[in-house]
Formats: sequence, C-alpha cells, structure tokens
Amino acid sequence: MNYLIKNAHIVNEGSVVVSDVLIENEIIKKIEKNIDASKDYITIDASNKFLIPGVIDDQVHFREPGLTHKGDIQEGSIAAVAGGTTSFMDMPNVNPQTTTIEYLEDKYTIASKKSLANYSFYLGATNDNIEEIKKLNPRNVCGLKVFMGSSTGNMLVDKDDKLEEIFKTCPTLIATHCEDSPTIDANLEKFKAKYGDDIPYECHPLIRSEEACYKSSSKAVELAKRNNTRLHILHLSTAKETELFTIEDRRQKKITGEVCVHHLWFNQEAYKEKGNFVRWNPAIKTENDRLGLLKALKEGRLDVIATDHAPHTIKEKTGVYTKAAGGGPLVQHSLICMLELINKGEITIEEVIDKMCHAPADIFSIEKRGYIKEGYYADLCLISKNSWTVTKENVLYKCGWSPFEGTTFNNMIEKTFVNGNLVYDNGILNKTTKGKRLLFNR
Repeated sequence: MNYLIKNAHIVNEGSVVVSDVLIENEIIKKIEKNIDASKDYITIDASNKFLIPGVIDDQVHFREPGLTHKGDIQEGSIAAVAGGTTSFMDMPNVNPQTTTIEYLEDKYTIASKKSLANYSFYLGATNDNIEEIKKLNPRNVCGLKVFMGSSTGNMLVDKDDKLEEIFKTCPTLIATHCEDSPTIDANLEKFKAKYGDDIPYECHPLIRSEEACYKSSSKAVELAKRNNTRLHILHLSTAKETELFTIEDRRQKKITGEVCVHHLWFNQEAYKEKGNFVRWNPAIKTENDRLGLLKALKEGRLDVIATDHAPHTIKEKTGVYTKAAGGGPLVQHSLICMLELINKGEITIEEVIDKMCHAPADIFSIEKRGYIKEGYYADLCLISKNSWTVTKENVLYKCGWSPFEGTTFNNMIEKTFVNGNLVYDNGILNKTTKGKRLLFNR
C-alpha cells in the first residue's frame, strides 16, 4: 500500500518542520507541503503529531536460538515496532553461540521469516575463532562483538595476544562490552565475605564498579588506537569513561560510544524500590554518572542511545544476588522513555532523534535508513501526545515484565512503518510483512 502522511511535525536533521510525506513502494517518494491527495493513497492526518525516522537499536538480545523461553526474534521485533524501533542489531550470546559464519547466517534465516523489523546480527569473538572473524563481510554484517568482561560460555576474550590479533585483523566495526572481570571478581568476594550470597542489590554498582568499567574501556581504546581499529564501546555507565571520547564529526570518528536508556533514566536510588529488576551489567551507578553521561551525549562526546534489551523471566530475576540474572527488557519503552526526559528539560527532541536514529545510521554506515529523506526506506514512527501508564497488561515482552511498570508517560507510539509497510497501528500489529537485512556502505 502507498501512504500520504499529511501535516506532520517532521523531526529530522536537527529541526522540526511541518510537511507532508509520500510513501510509495517501500520508499519515501516525496517530502513537501501540500502534496496532492487525489491519487490512490491511504491518507493519514498527522496534524500536531511528531513524525520521526524509525529508531535503530544497535544492541539487543532477542535470545534466539536456544533461549526462547524468555524472548525470541518475533516477540522482540513486535515489542520493538510497538516502541518505534524499526531496525535492530542482535547479540551473539545465544545457544549455540554465534561464533561461526554458519551460525550467523542461521540467525539471518530465522529473522527473514519472523522479524517485523529490519535486522542485523553480530558475530561473537572468542579466544580461538580468528579465522571466522576474518571471513566477515562488512557489507552485510553490522560488526563483531567482543566481550572484554562479563560473558557466558567461551565468549570472554581475556588473552591479550588474542585481543591484539582481533583488533588488528577484524574487517568490520568491533563493538565491546567493557568491564574488567578480575576487578569484579575481587569485589564480589569481598561482599560475599560480608553478606554471603544474599548481597543487597544496592551493592551492585560497587561490585561492578567505576574502576572495573574504566579499566576495561581504556584498554579497548588503547587497543583501537594502536591498531587503527573501528571501535564502538557499548553501554557506557560512568562519567569517568566519557573522558575517553572526543568531540568531532561522528562520521570521521574511529572510536565511538553508546549509552543505554536505563543509564540515562535510573540512578542508584532505584535499587531500593526495584532491586534486581533494575540490575544490568554494567550497573546503574550514581546520579553524577547519569548526569555525566547525559552531558557527554549532548555535547557529542558519546554518539548513540540504545537499549541492551536483555529479557529474563521473573523467576530468573528473583532470588539472592549471586543467583539472580542481570539484564532486562527495554525495546518497547526506550523511545517513550527518552521523550519523557524532554518533558523534564534534560534533552531536546532533536537530540533524541539524532542519537537514536541518525547516529546509528551514520556510525554503522547503514544504507538508506535513519533519516527522513527522499529515496530512503520509509522506516517511520508517528508519535502523539497521550498519557498512559505501563502495566503488565500492556507489556508485550514474553518475559512478562518491565522495569517501567507503574510509570506514566506523556507520549504514545501511534504508528510504525517498516519499509513503507504499516506494521503497528494504535495497538494493532501487521505480522504479514517482514523486515529486511540491513546493508552497510563500507
């Protein structure tokens, strides 16, 4: 179907302009005022509503294959489009782990049949899969994920010579999880000596400390500089780490940084109310850290806002500290959450769209996405002013919960288009059309 969106407040490339958008055959055909509505288009009145490029989330864990009791690609993509996210990049710590090209292509096959959103998948690095890494095609794979701390199975890359080789030879962008495992292990032992396994959740940011984060992030930056590597550090959680990044044109940067929604919304006070349901790795830390991350984001030192969407069942999230899982679901509420920070005066809508839509497209060099431009794919989201409260009944996650339960938001995702197809319309999902594999101009 072809659509004509009329009188929208288009948020794009740092400005808000009232105009019309014509969608034909998956593509944004025309952007101008007073487009003739006489042709056979489905016309949508977007007066007093924001029209934005679809969000591109560069870090999700949709749990397929092998961990589908808590999430899967179809369910994750449904929650994503309901939240205005039209493209995602999924992580390799599944079962089997995505550490070979064969397993990587298996995930693309699954997504082609199930995903409502556009998709890409990271290959996972290990200490011994360098030959697989060298086979990566920069054109059709978003990047390589390197766990420099906090991983499962054999995906912790902790040998310096292997890290050096990976950073020297990888043909794609490298995305890293940076926490120093020896530092975390030593901190954990101290708290176990005091509390046993039932460590108070308020201790989480002391165990997964600023020191653990900075030690690993600074090491990744040193490796990247030495080897001229294209490095993207994920889910930064401390103000101190922002010192590692420069303020310059992000298209020219070799080293970029991401901050996640939960590190911009919560601080350490949240552990008192929500306990393990706000436990992520890296940890939510102090209010000073939250404000420092926000400042670095606004000044261009950090580049991307993402989610690290990582669902676990309620059972997996409960129990004593040493047994309960870290991570939580976020894709349904990430954009709405950031729009709420606009109401609090902490960020502007132009900055939100820049960091959630434009910046991922720029730093990953995604082809024809991330902007509202003629000739680009019509990945779009229409936002209206409506107050609503997150409850278990309106959560779309298979895991059945959200850290935002009980929170009232003042914006609502009304419609989401993926490749010109209206896949989400006021709570109604169109599951017949599927997203596309992302391609990269590099």
